Amino acid sequence: MNLVPCECAVPHWHRYSKKSRLLEAAPPFLVLGADGNKSKAAPNSQLGISDWRRGCLNFKIRREWKCLALRAVTPVEDEIPSSQDAVQEREPTLINHSDRFHKDLNSLPKPLSATILSSSDGTRVRVAYQGIPGAYSETAALKAFPESETVPCDEFEAVFKAVELWLVDKAVLPIENSVGGSIHRNYDLLLRHRLHIVGEVQLIVNHCLVGLPGVRKEELKQVLSHPQALEQCEVILNKLGVTRIGTVDTAVAAQVVDSEGVRETGAIASARAASIYGLDVLAEGIQDNSDNVTRFLILSREPIIPGTEGTFKTSIVFTLEEGPGVLFKALGVFAMRDINLSKIESRPQKRRPLRIVDGSNKTGARYFDYLFYIDFEASMAEARAQFALGHLQEFAGFIRVLGCYPKDTIYKRT
Repeated sequence: MNLVPCECAVPHWHRYSKKSRLLEAAPPFLVLGADGNKSKAAPNSQLGISDWRRGCLNFKIRREWKCLALRAVTPVEDEIPSSQDAVQEREPTLINHSDRFHKDLNSLPKPLSATILSSSDGTRVRVAYQGIPGAYSETAALKAFPESETVPCDEFEAVFKAVELWLVDKAVLPIENSVGGSIHRNYDLLLRHRLHIVGEVQLIVNHCLVGLPGVRKEELKQVLSHPQALEQCEVILNKLGVTRIGTVDTAVAAQVVDSEGVRETGAIASARAASIYGLDVLAEGIQDNSDNVTRFLILSREPIIPGTEGTFKTSIVFTLEEGPGVLFKALGVFAMRDINLSKIESRPQKRRPLRIVDGSNKTGARYFDYLFYIDFEASMAEARAQFALGHLQEFAGFIRVLGCYPKDTIYKRT
């Protein structure tokens, strides 16, 4: 099959003086088999993948492409990945033993990376998450898709790529925690990639102190876990007087305790992770704040059709032109239509961090250029949401709808 350009009728917001317009078609993009040509062409030449294996992807020919995303005709620079961003520096951690499985755990799925790919067999929904089996992200994926096959990935970037390359059907990624705050890395990846938010999962975090069978918590001398989990359980850790060691994931900490077999070493992880790696739960619910909730986003290649029944959320990202009170005016378009904002996050534009107002490097006032991410409680099928975005376009230089999806109101304990 050949890859050929095809026009897609995607709504755009275009800036006209003081008027809003729902305008022209999107720039051409690539689809498979649109010309009916049966000649063979290597898909990897178009997708930018050097080491391609036959049968890795199951492409589906689609004659109708629908898109609900609203975005500017000219994308912001942060949407286009640079060569420097291709290799992200990962925060140093003391332990990363995700590849050291116990001999009895070899049947567990191995993490996908951005370069090591495996194809989907199509028998059931495959859901990607960051981490290894027993991670909180996997619990969130199973809450969203109870009968799914979960696919662990070694980093957030690999999760996005797994969906884009048809290796999995959906992805579940954390976006914010009620104690630790927002996961900024995933906000940046949402803008860079073209996936759609199709749902959310809210998970009550229930940290457990786990150790080898027969060990008492008073015997522990060191505790392993993700740095945020260690911070969220300071009271009990101070009481025990243990040394804290950071790992890349709570499930990795449980895996290390099992594989190393040191009685004086424990971990902070979920009860499910303890069960997977054959550990005892020494103490449950050890987090300092009992109201510890993590919100996850469900991502897909295609958006869902928004409805008017039930409670919907819409997530958008936009930039604003410089001017007095412009952010106040932008937020006011929602208030005047009784639309509640459930989340607002600002992220600096990495490739355009400063704006010099008068064009002078010496005396001009300098401002940070920001991307604003907003979640509001309304469906894009409602007229008030459409009018709000039309009004927002008067102040914004760029708007993109990341997704419209049902709101999750049922918490699940881990």
